[in-house]
Amino acid sequence: MTDSPAVTARVSGFSPWEDVYGFSRAVAAGDFVLVSGCTAFDNGLIHGEGDPYEQTVAAFGLALKALAHYGLTEADVVRTRMYITHVRDSDEVGRAHKKLFDAVRPATTLVVVEGLIDSRMMVEVEVDAHRPGLANSLEGSNQP
Repeated sequence: MTDSPAVTARVSGFSPWEDVYGFSRAVAAGDFVLVSGCTAFDNGLIHGEGDPYEQTVAAFGLALKALAHYGLTEADVVRTRMYITHVRDSDEVGRAHKKLFDAVRPATTLVVVEGLIDSRMMVEVEVDAHRPGLANSLEGSNQP
């Protein structure tokens, strides 16, 4: 049995729910970075209200912003998960995903859920990224 990778860094400060619910926006574990669910909610506003494509782009934008704290980009993304509130939005959400990740082609999941924390939110996304040697580059540093 091997030991699980040590958590090397956490990124917070993206959501008002982080302190309320006790989570980090992103956590580096070994050479992986796991980004918590992101929506189009940013700075107290819902971006693209009523537009599943724009909400998806905004949500992935926040996830990629969290990855950037570790020096990672969409090219490092190995898995995405998308949770949508209406099956009718799947094509628009998929179109936004393709725009961002067509060259990368991560493993992905798209699930229809009953609802999200705010009824104006139409999509929530999660991102997992990997870069060989990331843990070594973060070890002993003050980042992120």
